[in-house]
Amino acid sequence: MLNDFTALAMSIHHLPPRDFYQIGGKQPPTDAPVALLGAGTGLGVSGLIPTGEHWIPLQGEGGHVSLAPGNDHEAEILHHLWRRFGHVSAERVLSGPGLVNLYDAICAIRGCPARDYGPADITHHALNDSDTSCAETLQMFCALFGSVAGNLVLTLGAVGGVYIGGGIVPRLGEYFTRSQFRARFEDKGRYVAYLAPVPAYVIHAERPAFTGLVQSFVAPSPRIEATG
Repeated sequence: MLNDFTALAMSIHHLPPRDFYQIGGKQPPTDAPVALLGAGTGLGVSGLIPTGEHWIPLQGEGGHVSLAPGNDHEAEILHHLWRRFGHVSAERVLSGPGLVNLYDAICAIRGCPARDYGPADITHHALNDSDTSCAETLQMFCALFGSVAGNLVLTLGAVGGVYIGGGIVPRLGEYFTRSQFRARFEDKGRYVAYLAPVPAYVIHAERPAFTGLVQSFVAPSPRIEATG
């Protein structure tokens, strides 16, 4: 058994440049740790740590770290979710089910009825600007995703870049690029200058985790320079 995001991390240096779309930052050093996260059925988190000629993929449960709000409105949302769940992890809002949780909380605070929407319905109405609660949900999702991504880079010292996979963000296209993701990624007070050069890469490969899975069955290969 291999954690899916550990497998995805193992694929990073074996995918061609065309499989990545860069959002912000500069060309990163090729010998620095990289971070990886992605929202789908849950929030997957991993990373790659360089060691000599090879990379060590991390296997953990970083999606379950406590969620931190970035402003008063997000704090209000978080208070609502606390009453419902007790502990509110990043995965409680940054995942498919998390989109629904976030939408329900926004509707409750707005005082409007929540429709029986699934994650695909919420993103559809947000991207088409046909439902204001869905639009706010997706905007907040992208902002919080940026905050969590920035936290992960700081934790790992991942100045080699943050890679974004999963089933949600790669499907958002230009919407994600124009969102608050990058601003919130860099919004870390005294560490703005540390994060500003760190690039974010959205993974557009078809089933990239299988590429990484193959690597788990072969002998470690020499380090390949980071793509982007």
